[in-house]
Amino acid sequence: MVKKQNNNKVNKKRVKEEEKLKFFLEVKKISKDAFLPEYMFDTDVGLDLKANETVEIFPMEQKTVKTGVAVMIPKGHVGLIRDRAGIVSKMNVHTAAGTFDSAYTGEVSVVLVNLGEGTVGIEKGMRIAQLVIIPVTRVSVKEVKSLAQTQRGEKGFGSTGFKERINELNKLAEEVKEDKIKN
Repeated sequence: MVKKQNNNKVNKKRVKEEEKLKFFLEVKKISKDAFLPEYMFDTDVGLDLKANETVEIFPMEQKTVKTGVAVMIPKGHVGLIRDRAGIVSKMNVHTAAGTFDSAYTGEVSVVLVNLGEGTVGIEKGMRIAQLVIIPVTRVSVKEVKSLAQTQRGEKGFGSTGFKERINELNKLAEEVKEDKIKN
């Protein structure tokens, strides 16, 4: 019996410590029929955001879609709006922007861009984006005359070998074509 009491004390202490570590995303419904952001699975890093209106987005058009909710990002964190894989792969619709700091408490709206060839319908209640909450570190800016040398240096887009692999694949494809023509 003594062991059970000690275990209960330990468990209660652990629960209190865990509660201190939890962060809460405070959410206010601006529209009474809005949908709260939610994780679909325990392993998700992004909260799904749902449209609070029905809109059509024409090809190459961008539209701001309201969610009907406002959020309070925890201090020292940022909320980033990210694409949802399903809406990208099935509809070719991407998010265009979205960075929420802890000072912004207005409605969360999602800028969607239709990069497809047909008009896309966004229905109320549809999951349109993800909100990822991550910690941030503020830095001081210091101007310097030069930066330390690195292996990559000033090499920009495509400098990590992707371009070379594409070139190799293209050469291989040419060789295959030539072999087919010969045979």
